[in-house]
Order: sequence, then C-alpha cells, then structure tokens
Amino acid sequence: MASQWPLTLPYYPPDEMSPDNAPEPWIAIEPVARNPGDDGLVTSSRFLNLSSDFEFAGWGSFARLKLTTEDHTIGEERLQNLRRARLLGQFTGTALPGNAVLGSVFYALPAVVAVSGVYSPISLFVATLTPFLWRPIMEELASALPISGAPYSYMYGFICRIMHTLMRRRLNASRKSLALLGAALLLLDFASTSVVSAATATSYLGGEVVLPFPEFVGAALVLLVFALVSLTGLKESARIAFVVLSFHIATMVALGLAGSVHWAQSGNAQLRRNWTEGQAPTGAAIARQLFNGFCLGMLGLTGIECSPSYIGRMKPGRFPSVLRNLHLPAIILNTLMLTLVLATVPLETVLAGANVLSVLAETAAGSWLRTWIVVDAAVVLCGGVLTGILSACELFAQLAHDRIVPQAFLKLLPLSGAPYISVFTFTVINAVLYASAGANLAIVSKMFSLVWLTVMSLFPLALLLLRFNRGRLPRERNTPLWIIALTLALTPVVFAGNIVIDPSTGGYFAVYLIGVLAVFTATQNKVGLLRAVYWAYDQYPALHRFGASRAWGAAMVRMMARLKRQPVCILVKTDEINHLLHMLLYVRENEETSCVKIVHFSDAETGIPSELEANAKILDEAFPEITIDLIVVQGAFAPAHVVALAHRLQIPPALMFMSCPGPCFAHPIAEFGTRIISL
Repeated sequence: MASQWPLTLPYYPPDEMSPDNAPEPWIAIEPVARNPGDDGLVTSSRFLNLSSDFEFAGWGSFARLKLTTEDHTIGEERLQNLRRARLLGQFTGTALPGNAVLGSVFYALPAVVAVSGVYSPISLFVATLTPFLWRPIMEELASALPISGAPYSYMYGFICRIMHTLMRRRLNASRKSLALLGAALLLLDFASTSVVSAATATSYLGGEVVLPFPEFVGAALVLLVFALVSLTGLKESARIAFVVLSFHIATMVALGLAGSVHWAQSGNAQLRRNWTEGQAPTGAAIARQLFNGFCLGMLGLTGIECSPSYIGRMKPGRFPSVLRNLHLPAIILNTLMLTLVLATVPLETVLAGANVLSVLAETAAGSWLRTWIVVDAAVVLCGGVLTGILSACELFAQLAHDRIVPQAFLKLLPLSGAPYISVFTFTVINAVLYASAGANLAIVSKMFSLVWLTVMSLFPLALLLLRFNRGRLPRERNTPLWIIALTLALTPVVFAGNIVIDPSTGGYFAVYLIGVLAVFTATQNKVGLLRAVYWAYDQYPALHRFGASRAWGAAMVRMMARLKRQPVCILVKTDEINHLLHMLLYVRENEETSCVKIVHFSDAETGIPSELEANAKILDEAFPEITIDLIVVQGAFAPAHVVALAHRLQIPPALMFMSCPGPCFAHPIAEFGTRIISL
C-alpha cells in the first residue's frame, strides 16, 4: 500500500553556544506541500509555450509490496524458460560460427597469396595462432557475464564506465553512446559476414559455371533463402548449420588427402619452381610480404567473433570447447590447404585470381573433385550467411531489451520462436549494404576487414575494464595481464597494416560506421531529438495559431511525456546515500526516463535498512525532474523473485540495475538478466 513520505527526520543537537538554536529539522523535505516551481526548484523551461511544470516529474512515494502467487508462478516459469533456452551443445554451438570460420578458406587464401606470395603459408600459419591470445580472454568474459549479445553486453557494463570517467562531461559523452558504437560495429560485422559469404558463394559458383542471372542477383537470392531458413528457429538453424559444417569438413578432408597423395607422387618440382619464381629480392621485401600476409591472414578467422553472440543460448561450460573446436581446425585447414596449393598449382595461376581450391582439386583428382569443391564452397559460404543472421537476431534482442530499438524486435513466430522482425530488418540491412556498395564484393570485403579487427579489439578492452570496474564479478578463469596487453597492442598494428595495404579500406570503414552509428544514436536519443524539433517549432509563434501545426506540437509534447514515463528499476541492498546517488546519476545520464523505482528485497532476517526511506526522500527532492519511488519487496533477493517483480512492475529485467555481486554470490548472474552498473 503506497503512502506519502513521512516527515520524521533526524535533528541536529542544540548548539550550546547558541541557546536560541532550537531543535529544527536538519533538512526541510516536504514534497507534498511544496510547489515545484517555487524557489527555482525546477530549471526553467527552455520552451516559450511550456511552463516549468513540464520539467517536473512529480513526487515519489513509498510502498511495501508482497508478490502474489501468480507473480511467483510467472517468475518461476520465465526462469525455467530461460534455462531451457540454453539448448546449444558443444557441436551445435560450434556449427553456427564454424561455417563462417572454416568457410573463409575460400576467400582468405587468394587474398593472402596476392600479397605474400610464396611466403603465404608462413604468414597464414602465424595469423591462425593469434586466437591463442583471444581464447582465454573470451572465455573469461563469457564466464563472468554469460548473456547473449556480446561483446555489446560487455561494453554496456565495462567499457563505457571508464571512458565516461575519463572524458567526464567535457566531451558530452555518455556510457550508452559508447556502447552504441560497439553495437554499430557488431551490426556491420554481422551484415558483412552475410553479404561477403553470399557474394563469395555466387562468385565462386559463377567462376565454374555460367549462371542464368548476374552474380548480384544470385547473392540476393542466397540472402533471401537463408533468411527464410532462419525463421525455422535457432534449434533447427543450428542443426542445419551442423549438417553444412559436417559436409564441409568431409570435403576438406577428401581434398587434403587427394592433394597430399598427388604431392607425394609428383614430388617437389612445382613447389621449387614456385619458390624460385616468387622469392623477394631483399630481406626487407620478404619481411614486408610476411607482414602483409599476416595482416590479411587474420581474415581467415572471421566468424569467431560471432560465437559470444549467443552465449546465453549455450549450455553451461560449453563455450571453451566451442572456441577450441573453431580454432584448431582453422590452423590445420588454412595452413595445409595453402601449402598444397603452392606444391601443386603454378604460382601464376594462383595469382591470376582463380578459384584456387577448385584448381587444386582438379589437379589432384580430376573434375569430379572440382565439382564437389564448388558445391561445398556454395553450401558452406551460404552457412556463413546463417551465422550473420542469427548473431544479428541476438544483438537486436539485447538492443530491444535496452529500449534502443522498438520492442517489436522481441516478437516471435508462434511455432518456431524465431524473431521474424529482426530477421526481416537484418535482411533489409544486408540489401542496403550490398546495394550501397554497388554490388561490389571488393568494397564490402575491404570494409569488413577493418570492422572485424575493431570488433576483435573490444574483447581485450572489455576484459581489461572488467578487471578495473567489476573485479568482484565471479568468473571461472583468470587471464594473465600480459596476454590482455599483448592482444590489445596487436590489434591496432594489424589494423594499420590493412590500411597500408589498401588505404581505401579506411574510407569505406568510416562511411559505413558513421551511417549505422547515426541511426542508433537517433533511436537512443528520441527524447532529445523531439526536444530539439519542438524547440525549433516553438520559435515560431505563428505555428501555434494553426490547427494542424498546433496538433503536431501537442503530439510531440505527449510523445516526450510518454517516453520519459517509461520506468526503470534500481535494485539496492544498502541505504548508503552515496551509493544510491551514483546509481541514480547513471540512470539520469544514460536512460531517457523520469521514473525511477528504488527496490529493496527484505526478508525476516535482514529487515529494511534504517536510513533507506529517508535517503530516498532526499534524492526525490534533489532530482525534481525524476520521480523516485521506493518499493520494499517482501522476500529474498533471488532470480525467480526478480523476474516475478519484473512481471509485476512491467519493467524488463534488462532495465533493472544492480551492484556488482561478489565471488560468494549464491546465484548465477545471467539468470537475473539485470544490468550491473556499479562496484
């Protein structure tokens, strides 16, 4: 039952030096009786035709809440659904990103040979060793925060906090704005994965047979078909991806055996000829070719960054095995295939841009194996399209929970449970990306290279900031600091190397990133944009005299009010006012809301902190632009109770904020679904 704030507050003791100093409240807080416009309590409105009351959110209240049986039932049901959603095992979890990682052999090998020549096996081998640096980092992050949408979800909690602290307000940068940068990079990465895979599959097929349509039409058809496949749901899509990956592995084993047998029979004559023709004249030229090959060779690992996107869908403890299953075959496959190519195929044929693996297949075993390789290339690269789509769907779901994109992105098909709005939107994004590049695979690939490297740099940065800002968060492993530093230093070196190889990649990267980031920024700052538009409208008094324009202005005011009344929840354990203040400041700086509910779970043992009610009242007076309600919930702080409360208050768990739990915390943090915003 809600009640107004009580007026009993602590008193200062009488001053012995001033006997006239009678006991008075040490701070006057009477929000019910006070007019918010008096004494400058609320900042004056910047709008000519709106009073200062528009900026006042209203006074808060205090309520004791007991969750009903229905709330508990729904909370437990949703928690069980969350646990049942973790349906991906070691191999199905490997299959989704595996098609992108292992399928990249079809477009990575020609690119590496083009810049590294006969030294390309060395460059590619060294490049495929680099995930030994990233794997422990990604595993530690996943054990600390096993929720889908990574690394965006990591950035939301770790990266943006320290960046905001460093920049303060001088650059007007917020934590959420920097998290949106990560979301924009991820969306570009997933879209590039799909578009490059679809276009490469069509190009590979077009290099072998005469297609009845242009290659860009074939790429569009591939994107459309696999968008429809993704509507079967994650479980069925993972099974399809597993079948595709199994077929690809079987094909590569057959090609490896055939190539090895042919090499053994024909000897090293072709390898020596290629080595002689392709040797660089100086040591500096050799080093340059090795470095360039290393920079492009890392693109043979594209797809590995997608694996954390659906950590929340994997069974507990499977993620390290998934990374191992992706990494070790990539080392063997890329290095072996490139060595076999140089041992059996003339260097000029490889440099001419031929489908090198199909040429290797025909040289080693004849046209039947070449046909098999072409079919495999088309199939596994199409599987890479599925990787991008499913990863993007998980990202959209997380963005919808954070109210960055509309809640419609959470709508599911009744039978398969597929997020059809997300699939449709991502398909449109793919079409726009491909069309804006003039259906030019080279342009998308150049942009993809830098996007992928930037995304990979987010993982060591996130872990470094996890250690600094959320060091108490329970996790299963502890990566040495030197590995984090080395990985963080390696990424800009490779990034710069790719730009040196082709400076146009930097331009494509910047243009696409700015475009996507602008859209995300607009969706995140809806109230700010509406205020700017209304301010411009308000500067022309004549517009207030016409019925149509006046109705438009009133609609903007109603929309601003509606958006700001969307509540968020702060889950607190303590009554320390500095702690409450820091959490409230986070909300004010990062959420477009004027309605905050401070929630404390109280059981018979702990009770209610003595100063919680008084401190909440102080904050309610200090922030008149925010309505601060205090709710004391009867019960223990547990995942089922938090989910039940989310149902009762109609607030998504993603908009419930809490402090960082310690290593002895009794519950898995992922089951809460809340955001960690303080130490």
